Amino acid sequence: MPNTVARAAALFSLSDKTGVISLARALVAEGVTIYATDGTRAHLESAGVAAREVEDLTGFPALFDGRVKTLHPKVFGGILSDRSSREHAREAEQYNIPFIATVAVNLYPFASTIAKSGTTLAEAIEQIDVGGVSLLRAGAKNFAHVSVLSDPAQYDAFIGSLPAGPDLEARRRLAIAAFERNAQYDATIAHYLSGEGEVLPSDLPGSLTLTLPLAQRLRYGENPWSRAAFYLGGSNHLPEQLWGKALSYNNMLDLDGTLRLLARAPIGAQIHSRAEEYVRAVIVKHTVPCGVAQRSSVGIAAREALAADPVSAFGGIAAVDSRLDVEAAAALSEFFLEIVAAPEFDDDALALLKRKKHLRIMRYDRSVPEQLQHELRVRSALGGVLAEEDEPSSAAERWHVVSKKQPTAQEWHDLAFAWDIVRHVKSNGVVMARDGVTVGICAGQTNRVSAVRIAGVRAGAGARNSACASDGFFPFADGLQEAAQAGCSAVIAPQGSIRDQEVIDAADNAGIALVFSTHRYFLH
Repeated sequence: MPNTVARAAALFSLSDKTGVISLARALVAEGVTIYATDGTRAHLESAGVAAREVEDLTGFPALFDGRVKTLHPKVFGGILSDRSSREHAREAEQYNIPFIATVAVNLYPFASTIAKSGTTLAEAIEQIDVGGVSLLRAGAKNFAHVSVLSDPAQYDAFIGSLPAGPDLEARRRLAIAAFERNAQYDATIAHYLSGEGEVLPSDLPGSLTLTLPLAQRLRYGENPWSRAAFYLGGSNHLPEQLWGKALSYNNMLDLDGTLRLLARAPIGAQIHSRAEEYVRAVIVKHTVPCGVAQRSSVGIAAREALAADPVSAFGGIAAVDSRLDVEAAAALSEFFLEIVAAPEFDDDALALLKRKKHLRIMRYDRSVPEQLQHELRVRSALGGVLAEEDEPSSAAERWHVVSKKQPTAQEWHDLAFAWDIVRHVKSNGVVMARDGVTVGICAGQTNRVSAVRIAGVRAGAGARNSACASDGFFPFADGLQEAAQAGCSAVIAPQGSIRDQEVIDAADNAGIALVFSTHRYFLH
């Protein structure tokens, strides 16, 4: 029996009724009988589109406050029957089950419900769809004969395929989308019940399900011969693009690293850091910071962040954590940059930046940098996925001076600033900073002494009286000695080396202040 939409009924059950009137009118014009659940039927009839109640098909009203409406053999038989089977045709006739060739369903708004402040567990559970998920699954399983529409964005193409309806390949793609939608929906529920909103004790899930819908296909991945795409889940942290070329794979990686640098570490309060009083500007290249500055104005911060390492800044990404003014825009316009990001832009600053045809201008929500710090971090490895998040019950970080020399007030501020930046630098990572500006950054070295030496070379004369931060402990005294030789007057590093005392002695011999932290910040 050929698949012809006009020869069969349709079933509608929609919480999001966007576009349904046009869809229903197109089907009715082809002689299709539409069965719809109460809310959807009322919406159609208010627009003058005829639709029958589901209970006309099942012989049962909606039961248990609407929890049971479509779970009936006449509904699922009509969807799942094999049109090519004579036996199925005989049973359908015997039990008066119409063939259903179109299933248009979207699910209860569980994600948007739990996103509302104050949502209770009972309220969340009421938004767990059962019938809708089952309808999507049934229609998707029988895509040989059924078109399953799980998203209003699919309606226009479906209408354009009438009267015959979508071909087999198109129905297969619709089925895939329906299965993906169900998987995403169930994963959201499982994640919520496993600890979101403090409903249950929080822990990493026993099974990690990642069902992220496709946000956009990318021209290529890290290299031109790779295929790539961007998938985005419920937490949409992607900034709004105001200008320029489409984002690439590498742009997105760099943008993520750049926005993370704008979140201030909580450690500053321990040492009375003045970080919150300043605007921060950051320049990132290949996910590694190459210049960071904290200043009283965004224009000065942008200019000094660029000047911290102007060679590395070429082709980088710049971001600031305050409204970007024309002074900052003028400084940034002097360099070739891939992206400029800010929470807000003055009109004249935006106009100045738009003179660069291909520059990508991004506006991000002010809450994003901090939110990125607290999400589950996942990455692929060995054909699987590694996941981590910070343990809420872990001990707070503590610092203590282990050298004879105590840091000065200015050195404390520079230590806090350098320590805040080094946590975003690939291990082995070292940051030298002075007066709220990075002067030398080195990332990704296979030994720590080389990382210190390279950071010192990049800092040059700027290393004099600077603070040096190392993301991991010094395994030998030579790393600290390199920092002293470069001109650093204060150093911060994690404790934990079996040669910690040798490192402390080297600091005392060099006459520099040494601070140990209880925490390390490896970044691979």
